[in-house]
Amino acid sequence: MRYRTIGTDPATRREVSVLALGAMLFGSLTDEETSFAVLDRYVEAGGNFIDTSDNYAYWTDGSRGGQSEELLGRWRRSRGVGDEIVLATKLGARPLAPGTGFVDNPEGLSAKAIHEASERSRERLGVERIDLLYAHIEDRTVEAGESVQAFAELVARGSVGLLGVSNHAVWRVERARALAAGAQLPGYEVLQYQHSLLRPRSDVPSGLFPEGNLGAATGELLSYLGAEEGLTLVAYSPLLGGAYGRRDKPLPPDYDHPGNTARLAVLRDVAKETGATLNQVVLAWQIGGELPVIPLAGASSVAQLEENLAAVDLELTPDQRARLDAAH
Repeated sequence: MRYRTIGTDPATRREVSVLALGAMLFGSLTDEETSFAVLDRYVEAGGNFIDTSDNYAYWTDGSRGGQSEELLGRWRRSRGVGDEIVLATKLGARPLAPGTGFVDNPEGLSAKAIHEASERSRERLGVERIDLLYAHIEDRTVEAGESVQAFAELVARGSVGLLGVSNHAVWRVERARALAAGAQLPGYEVLQYQHSLLRPRSDVPSGLFPEGNLGAATGELLSYLGAEEGLTLVAYSPLLGGAYGRRDKPLPPDYDHPGNTARLAVLRDVAKETGATLNQVVLAWQIGGELPVIPLAGASSVAQLEENLAAVDLELTPDQRARLDAAH
């Protein structure tokens, strides 16, 4: 396994594996025995960066979520896991009532919600301190300063280490970081956005993003990442839910455009040259790039995890990387 540093403060920064493990469906669609087996193998391989959220996976059973955090808590206790494993979770997008969702009824990012949700996450995970806590989605009903102050209070209290942000407009990330810096408070240091070799259209509206997709790592966000020293991008859904490796699984609609046709053709060429799978090339492209990117990949079986782990040692040549970058 290889590692990189997230965070800048010596008191809270951590060395994490270059491949993060997504636990979104653990405890729901992925049963406990399989989830434990995947977690055990990931740790055995040197992985130490596990990602979840307080709302995972409410949509599988119409609940409010929490199944993933609860499973990770049981796994930690059964294995005697301590702070050698870096746990990241998120708040802000948990439905306030069963049968609702994060678009129509989210917990939000008020000071009250942040304090209460973080405590419930610590209880479910069974930890004294959450290593990395994200603001999961935007909350435009709350002033940014209120959220910034609340997150900083958690860090000062010692119940949270690093702070991160996901699915926010870049300008809102910068505003929150500027407010934190101006008040000499800890701010967001980890960005979690959807990022893969294939890119989605950013103009397709949704219930959460009526102006167009704010959850994808656009050119603007990648430019921001490169300009701001100390930031790290955790790339969720790097494998597009299996769309690369399965001929029977079409690309999501917002990925169906000519630019991706060209990128996919180059990806297939590079996979043939390396003898690797398409998934492995995508992960290796992210891990070995110039920008500080950590792919976050889930696995519903040990076999899927093994394929992902092999990407850590796959070295793309400068020519292969240049061709992947240039395809459009």
